Amino acid sequence: MIEKSQKLASIMASRPALASLCATAILGIAWTINDFLAWRSFGTGGTPPTWFGYLRMTKHRINFLFAGPDLLDPSPHSTSGACYLPSALPHRAGPRARIMPRIMPQRQVPEPITPETRARLHSLVRDLAEKHADFLEYKLSHTEGETTDGLYALSTCKSLNPRAQQDGLLQREIAHAHPADNSLHVWLSGPDARKVMEAGWGQRFPLQWVDQGWTMVYAPRNQAEMDVVEDIVKAGVGWVTGVRI
Repeated sequence: MIEKSQKLASIMASRPALASLCATAILGIAWTINDFLAWRSFGTGGTPPTWFGYLRMTKHRINFLFAGPDLLDPSPHSTSGACYLPSALPHRAGPRARIMPRIMPQRQVPEPITPETRARLHSLVRDLAEKHADFLEYKLSHTEGETTDGLYALSTCKSLNPRAQQDGLLQREIAHAHPADNSLHVWLSGPDARKVMEAGWGQRFPLQWVDQGWTMVYAPRNQAEMDVVEDIVKAGVGWVTGVRI
């Protein structure tokens, strides 16, 4: 065994290019395994937590790196049309949330949040659905791989937005919150999505085949910010159902 090791070391010493290639390959494999484990442990959303899911996410990640849109640019959203947010949305304090490097799932780096705010955030979907059971329901979010509750418009809602009725991806889902980082995804009208972005509360979704109104909303950190986030979710309800609440 020692003799074989010495022979291998001799070959590597005489072929520095090969040694460098082997070292790069080992480091690359180690980085990939570590990245996969970190991705899976944080929560993969609607992507299967498998090597196949990781490779699919990595493909989108590379494509986005070279040709992805600026997710902080609100210009693709119209300034005219249906609005359900208050006319003046307060600016979110401090810098924007830092986003995790992997685009699937779209998540932010977790920030401190008060226990009361977190409890209120993660009960919001159920509270709204129970309060407005004539046109809303909650069930496991299909866009998040059934890992969290999603707020949905009932198919029987008479004022249901035709876009929600016809969208085969979102399937009438209005919003959900992410347990790992407390951020949300909310389906908003174009003008409301623009307001959210311009006031520093969120950004666009990275996959271009998903409706442009599907917006990432940063995690609230306290009750005052939770008030704003609740207004944003209610604006999503208005856009999808046609009912202001």
